[in-house]
Amino acid sequence: MGKLDGRVVIVTGAARGQGEQEARLFREEGAEVVVADVLDEQGQALAKEIGALYVHLDVGREEEWRAAADAVTEAYGHVDGLVNNAGILRFNSLLDTPLDEFMGVLRVNQVGCFLGIKTVAPRMRDGGTIVNTASYTGMTGMAYVGAYAATKHAIVGLTRVAALELADRGIRVNAMCPGAIDTAMSNPGADPEGATDALYRKLVPLGRIGRPEEVARLALFLTSEDSSYITGQPFVIDGGWLAGVTVV
Repeated sequence: MGKLDGRVVIVTGAARGQGEQEARLFREEGAEVVVADVLDEQGQALAKEIGALYVHLDVGREEEWRAAADAVTEAYGHVDGLVNNAGILRFNSLLDTPLDEFMGVLRVNQVGCFLGIKTVAPRMRDGGTIVNTASYTGMTGMAYVGAYAATKHAIVGLTRVAALELADRGIRVNAMCPGAIDTAMSNPGADPEGATDALYRKLVPLGRIGRPEEVARLALFLTSEDSSYITGQPFVIDGGWLAGVTVV
């Protein structure tokens, strides 16, 4: 028996990276998975490979959320889980960040998460789960990622509010706060000199960058009955980065 047998779960930003690994793992654990993304070719290929449903979804557009929810309901008749994984990252100092750039990050990361909860929760069966992808930077500060950090702080707050408001239906809402994870967004593998890897060996107590499969296992925990008495909480998965610094 899989941990998600009989459950229908939507994963946004699922064409690659953390979302892809979450979709793969959830399918292995018995869920009917909905791969949602704007990367149609990659998303359709993944869905075909793992036996999932693909839906095109720009998470910042309410009408696309409605269309995606309609497609899921038509295909499966219900929905039990949502992983708000889609997100983007831009590097810039606060004073050099154009408003358009700031609002673009907000639209995908923060508004996308809000619209996911707003659209899917009313269709969700009682006892469902929502997992929001925040960030290590949603728990502390980090220079040059101000727009990203602002949205991730907001997601932690939104998670807590949603947990309170949906608790009477038994819908649990939690957040994941990954640190540096080896995905296309951070793309450390593109560095031929190994400088990025050396940086993480120095900054992260466990001495390495995280793997998307590790984040997927946390998402599985928060979506399954293993976390049945947990709601409204941020879970940091960062190799100890948030714990502090060492001087030796």
